[in-house]
Amino acid sequence: MKKIFIAFVIVLLLCTGCMTTEVTPTRRVEELLGKYQSMDSAVLSQLDSIIDAEQYMSEEQKEQYRSLMEKQYQNLSYKIENEEIDGETATVDVEIEVLDYATSIAKSKEYYREHPEEFKKTSSSDNTSQSIDSDSEYIDYKIKELKNVSDKVKYDMTFYLTKVDGEWKLDDMSDIDRQKIHGLYES
Repeated sequence: MKKIFIAFVIVLLLCTGCMTTEVTPTRRVEELLGKYQSMDSAVLSQLDSIIDAEQYMSEEQKEQYRSLMEKQYQNLSYKIENEEIDGETATVDVEIEVLDYATSIAKSKEYYREHPEEFKKTSSSDNTSQSIDSDSEYIDYKIKELKNVSDKVKYDMTFYLTKVDGEWKLDDMSDIDRQKIHGLYES
């Protein structure tokens, strides 16, 4: 009886070792979205690169904006809708839900256009007062409004994958899909 049990265990271990633990296209997409939710260092590094390239924000504004994006990532939720595999290519359809920053920004721009006097400052030089546009004041206003966003929006996304050397690899995301993840896509 012990020999049969040992033989059974050996066969079971051998079969388990033979099984492939291939990562599916859906799993790859879940890994990517999980990196946003957990604020993976690669995601944050990419975010820092984008924010550092911004010319019109002060360092304080950049830090506040970074915090807003981190809040976005932590609040991202998703639902896998469908996976289709066609040989060496695959698609995964996902519905994501994120904070609706796009609507807030659109409303901020509209307010800016309707109330330009609130975004002007007076500068004295040689006893002459002149009014100048202040991008910094508008950015402060926009960030203040973004901090108050609690409404969420749902977007449909399709991720494309290609099998390379037996492993599923995500194709590059489009700019539109990145905007959706950041809640900045205006539909």
